[in-house]
Amino acid sequence: MMKKIITICVALVAFICTGAVAQQSSKAEFKFDKETHDFGKIPQGKPVTHVFTFENVGAEPIIISEVKPSCGCSVAEFTKTPVKPGEKGTISVTFNAAAKQPFTKNFTVRSNTKTPVKTLYIKGEVTG
Repeated sequence: MMKKIITICVALVAFICTGAVAQQSSKAEFKFDKETHDFGKIPQGKPVTHVFTFENVGAEPIIISEVKPSCGCSVAEFTKTPVKPGEKGTISVTFNAAAKQPFTKNFTVRSNTKTPVKTLYIKGEVTG
């Protein structure tokens, strides 16, 4: 009797794990051209913008719910409509180069993808 219960439990666990793996692989998935952009030296007082491009290499549409800058000196715009499998979308980030100094800023991307939280980076040096 105990062997039957253990066998049933093992089969149930294996079935649940297989279903979870199959569900994960069918999700939407980002493939960015690059996840960090280096502006190099930029002039003070002149905002700079970079557009990150991504492709949906998953099986479901990508829906971005939020792109949050790490500071108030940056803003982000992104593709608001669902990005279907095989299609491309963009995340445009703008940095206000107010202070003369090196900088590294990040943007937290929240979505329905296999990796639901992704971080993009910009860096450079503001000069006079």
